[in-house]
Amino acid sequence: MSGADERFLTRNGMAARQLAALLLNHEADTRLPRLRDFAGELKVGNGTVQAGLQLLEEAGAVETRARGHLGTFLVHADRAILWRLAGLGTLLAAMPLPYSHRYEGLATGLRAAFEQAGAPFAITFMRGASTRLGALLEGKADLVVLSRFAADRIAEDHPVELVADLGPGTYVGSHGLLLRRGTALGTKGLRVAVDSSSEDLRMLAARAFARREDIEWVESSYMQLRELFAQGRVDATVWNLDEVRDHLGPDVEVLPLDEEITSELASRNSSAALIGRTGESSALDAVRASLDFGMVTDVQGEVLRGERVPLY
Repeated sequence: MSGADERFLTRNGMAARQLAALLLNHEADTRLPRLRDFAGELKVGNGTVQAGLQLLEEAGAVETRARGHLGTFLVHADRAILWRLAGLGTLLAAMPLPYSHRYEGLATGLRAAFEQAGAPFAITFMRGASTRLGALLEGKADLVVLSRFAADRIAEDHPVELVADLGPGTYVGSHGLLLRRGTALGTKGLRVAVDSSSEDLRMLAARAFARREDIEWVESSYMQLRELFAQGRVDATVWNLDEVRDHLGPDVEVLPLDEEITSELASRNSSAALIGRTGESSALDAVRASLDFGMVTDVQGEVLRGERVPLY
């Protein structure tokens, strides 16, 4: 271990590490809090804060400048060094399997935004909002991507908070009713595929067939739909229409959902939301103010238009 690293194990060094996390939320050419404000937040003395800032400057993490009565300003910050010294590790986001260009674009946009914010970032792909929620609550993920509709329902019962709503069309384009070709919608005992791990699709399917008591519900993974329809094992389902033809082939025809079903849920179902654990992610708190969620949607749009190669 080098001498510089060893200094970050001292009392002043530990304060420097805490300051590094706080400074991640400050932009260049902005005024820093007063020493006593930092000291109060970190519960240390003013001298310890001053020594910690000096260590950060010597490490090349920050450059500050005193401007008289205006206070001390942050001239420059190397976010990669600050992040390393703060010991925050890699932020992990859990999102749906990237089976569509829309999800590929979303993953690419998230990676670009976190990289711009200087935060080490990785994505894990998990099928089902309930599975992703479990990873978040168990501390295995820092962020979860799901629909705004599912996020609102989850927030009612779990200690999570909304980090961002990316707006309509960022999660899915639209939903439709899929019917096995040659099968009449009114067929008695219609076998309807449902994946209970997807809160959105389970609710939409329940509403689409709410007046049917003869339905046979077939629990299945939506990744198996092509095979299930081709083998005649299911007759219908409600699904995200992004790239349906590419994934399900000619054995399926698409019918529109009733407007009364989609009108209430359309915008919340199509909007991508990011949620995190309430007050428990120091890494997320350290980078949140620097995240440009507009970049996420811009990059996603470029991927959808074929102007950018997905990279995540």
